[in-house]
Amino acid sequence: MMEELAKVPWAVIAPLIIVQIILMIVALIDLRKIHATNGPKILWVFIIIFANLLGSIAYFIVGRKQS
Repeated sequence: MMEELAKVPWAVIAPLIIVQIILMIVALIDLRKIHATNGPKILWVFIIIFANLLGSIAYFIVGRKQS
C-alpha cells in the first residue's frame, strides 16, 4: 500500500484538495450568514459537506435565493 501512495501525483492532487476545503468553508460561512435559501438550511449543510466540490458549487448556483 505504501508503494501505491508513493506513486500518487501529489503535486496535482494537493491543490485540488485545498481548493475543495476552501470552497466548502466559504459555502458554509455564506450559508450561516444568508437568511433565505432554496430549501432547508440543514439539507444544504449536508450537501456541502458530503457532496464535496460539487455540493459547494451547487449551493452557490442553486441554493442561494436570488433577491
